[in-house]
This record gives sequence, C-alpha cells and structure tokens, in this order.
Amino acid sequence: MPTDRDYYSVLGVDKTADADAIKRSYRKLAMKYHPDRNPDDAEAEVRFKEAAEAYEVLSDPQKRQRYDQYGHAGLRGTSGHDFSSMRADDIFSIFEDIFGGQMGGGRRGRGGSRARRGYDLETEVEITLEDVANGTEREVEFTRQDICETCSGTGMKAGSKPTTCPTCRGAGQVQQQGFGGMFRIATTCPTCKGSGQVISDPCETCAGSGRQPKHRVLSVRIPPGIHDGQAIRVPGEGEPGTQGGPRGDLHVVVRVAKHPMFERDGDHLILRMPVSFAQMTLGAEITVPGLGQEHKATIKPGTQHGETLRLRGAGLPDLRSGPVGDLIVVLMIEVPKKLTSKQQKVLRDYAETEDLEVLPESKGFWDRMKQYIGTTGE
Repeated sequence: MPTDRDYYSVLGVDKTADADAIKRSYRKLAMKYHPDRNPDDAEAEVRFKEAAEAYEVLSDPQKRQRYDQYGHAGLRGTSGHDFSSMRADDIFSIFEDIFGGQMGGGRRGRGGSRARRGYDLETEVEITLEDVANGTEREVEFTRQDICETCSGTGMKAGSKPTTCPTCRGAGQVQQQGFGGMFRIATTCPTCKGSGQVISDPCETCAGSGRQPKHRVLSVRIPPGIHDGQAIRVPGEGEPGTQGGPRGDLHVVVRVAKHPMFERDGDHLILRMPVSFAQMTLGAEITVPGLGQEHKATIKPGTQHGETLRLRGAGLPDLRSGPVGDLIVVLMIEVPKKLTSKQQKVLRDYAETEDLEVLPESKGFWDRMKQYIGTTGE
C-alpha cells in the first residue's frame, strides 16, 4: 500500500522547496536506503520506497498541485505507482534521469545481468564571500568504495575461479509466478546478485566484495558567482560500476560562510554603514569598503537614516551570464557615546535653535558638593 506519511516530511523538505531541492533530497535518501547498501534491512526498504513514492508525486507539477490542495485524497484515481510492491531496480528505472542511468537500464553483462553505472557521491566544501567574487580552487577529501587492489575487483583469491550459481544456474535471474500463476516475473537472483556466478574462495582483503575503501584528495575549481548550496559535478570520481558499467560522479556542494560585514542578495551585496549626524545633514564624500577594494561615494545633504546608496558593478558576478551586481549601502546614523565639552556646547546651541528639550549639563562632583553644603547650611 502507498504511504500515508506527508510527502514533504518523507523527503525532509519544506513545502516551498523548488524542484532542485526535492531532487537533491531524494538522491540522498535513495542512496542512503538503497537495498544494496542495506541488505536484509526491511526498515531501509520501506524508507527507500516511501522516498520514491514521494518524489514521484512532488516532482510532477500537476500531481504536486493536487497533493498540496487535497492531500493524499487528491491523488486517488490518478496514474501512478504502488511502490510498496515494486522491486528496487524497477523504482530506479523510473528515475534514471536523477542518477544518470546508474540504477536501471544499461547493457547486459555476464549471466544476463545489467551493466550499471556506479553510485554518485557527495561532499561539501566551505568558501568565503571573497571566493565567490573571484573564484577559487579548493581541495576536497572523501572516501569511496573502490576496486580492490588485491583481486582487481573480482572478489576472488589469486588463482581461484568462480562457480556457477546453484540458484539460477548461471542465468542471473529467477522466475516467480504472480497472480495465481497467470504470468511469470523474472527477478534478479538473490544468491549471485545477477552475475550468474558465486565465489567459493573469496579475496581476504575485500572478503569477496571486490571493493575496498579508498581515500581521495582532489582539487576542485569553484567558479565566480556560485551560490550557497549549489553543487559542482566532478565526472568519474564516484564509485565504480558493476558488470563493466562506468563510474558515478562526485558532487561537491558549496557552502558560503557568513561574512562579518556584507549580506548577499542574489548578485548584490548589502552593507550597513555607520555615518555621523553631521555627514548625513551636511553631505559628505565617504569611502565605502568593498570585497577586495574601496569605493568612493557621495552623501547628499539632508540624507535620512536608513536611506541607501547604490554602487553599480561593485557586487558579485553572475554565475552564468557574467554581469556584476551592485553594492547597496544602507546609511545608519551612529550616535557617539562620548563628546568633548566643545562638541556638547555646539549641540546644545543647536538644540536651542530648534527649541528642543535636552538633559541639563551635568555638574562635576565638587560643584554638586558645594550646592549640597549650601543647601544644608541654611
């Protein structure tokens, strides 16, 4: 039966998530709960099928609209899939576009099994806002399941040979009857995983899996203008395929660190800059800090607190088209915490011209003491 859980909760995304966010979340869950990585784990299989069902709905704009409006009831009677009764290979064949064909399709290998593309991998790298402006290179480290160097991926000890699978007799598939014997279904052999052969003398290094963990260090070029959460694909740096299939890819997700001065709004930068009351009132030529260089700007007389200056082309480059955004300077009046006696007098004289009530001038300790003694001596 289809799941009754909220599809957005299943994928771990907000209801406002765009198509890319939904696809990324599904990719992570599918790789995490795939039966090949969780053998004999019934809970992982349930989660795997729930994620596929949720993606099948939320990736379709029409189905997603009906689901948002009416919930699960809005999907009844629509064409779809009952993922609870489907095999993992069938589910992934529906979503080949997400995994580049790695879970379904492909040419046939020995024993009739399919040559499959290897798993994609994902890692993260953190950069600064200055790196976004100029582009940069970063080293990334990750560990992948790679071909065993001892047995070259065969899973067997040197000099040994595989034997024919006793379950499927080398076919790589077994036949099952469905719907009371009305038809037969071919499924991947559970003993040999579709290879048609079993290993009787496994490699001691990889225990017959043909894979071993391998640490990798790569230098990745990050282009100017990239946004937080975007990923760079490094072809062929994922895990090796099976039955002669190609390697998967590595996806490097970029995280942009928070800047102490600037905020980002698309390709624009926002800077909240403190200026004095006199500069805002009388006007001034100011120097504005930027990413890597300073800029000159003019404050017009009578500028109000919170007004902005826009410096064209002083923001961040667009990742695709190249034009550079603007630097938006928000002018904030900075009130000094301490004033000299001369500054106080000037401001008091100014306050009198506007008939403003201000606190009286503070008296020193001895002035207050003389006033106190004079009052008590009467």
